Amino acid sequence: MHADETDTDADLVRRLVSGRFPQWADLPVKRLASGGTVNAVYRLGDTLSVRLPLREGGVEDLEREQRWLPTLAPALPVAVPTVVATGEPAEGYPWAWSVHRWIEGENPVEDHLVEPELLACDLAEFIRAMRNTHVEGGPSAYRGAPLATVDAETRAAIEELRHCDELFDADAAVAAWQDALAAPSWSAAPRWAHSDLMPSNLLVARGRLTAVIDFATVGVGDPACDLIPAWNLLPSSARDVFRDAVDVDDATWMRGRGWALSMAVIQLPYYRNTNPIISANARHVIREVLASERPDRQGPANH
Repeated sequence: MHADETDTDADLVRRLVSGRFPQWADLPVKRLASGGTVNAVYRLGDTLSVRLPLREGGVEDLEREQRWLPTLAPALPVAVPTVVATGEPAEGYPWAWSVHRWIEGENPVEDHLVEPELLACDLAEFIRAMRNTHVEGGPSAYRGAPLATVDAETRAAIEELRHCDELFDADAAVAAWQDALAAPSWSAAPRWAHSDLMPSNLLVARGRLTAVIDFATVGVGDPACDLIPAWNLLPSSARDVFRDAVDVDDATWMRGRGWALSMAVIQLPYYRNTNPIISANARHVIREVLASERPDRQGPANH
């Protein structure tokens, strides 16, 4: 997926685990299929998983999780990752890596949800819990800044897609993006946000949310970025349920719609030939955003 990506395989993970954690040396190792773009993930036995950053930047992401997850976890309504051990560079692998407690569940898939309205409520509960968490000193959320910070990158991606063999209305995308940019900025205190609520970072069982994983982008800022499941996962029939439950005003909803669109148009040209899960979801998001209407009702302001 990335030009500077480091190769990993199950044999490497066995050697790393055996050298650092001999008590787990005999456990079976299996690579997991994933839409993730930052880490290679391997199952280790029945109760553990191993995450290896694919690029150097992923090391800082692991450190962020290790620092903040233990503090945030008690305030959250579903399971989140538990880091049980950290490995060091070895066996030709250049960076730190981590062992996590295994969490049961499966990734939801857009257009294949069992209980979309109930899942919408579950997601809203998690987002509200993040937004209302009172933990001081958090880092800046990866997407917690104003949308204008990604304006140039978003417009460039739209223009790139304009010339690709994608079914894509570039003019409509530009108009939707400009609507989002025009929304009033977040003016309240920074709030906690996961900021990467992609389907591949959610786990469900029998249609209900059971866990949220990969907190590499967690931090404080404008919580609008956590509204992206409205377009990257939930069908239009559940979108109003989600919006009512998550309790945001028109401006925040518009900025969330902008983040969903920006992420999708940037992801699609980058991953269209290397990550079929991400590229399929990006196409879904673009369709959903361009088919959705601007908000026409008022909600509570910035709280």
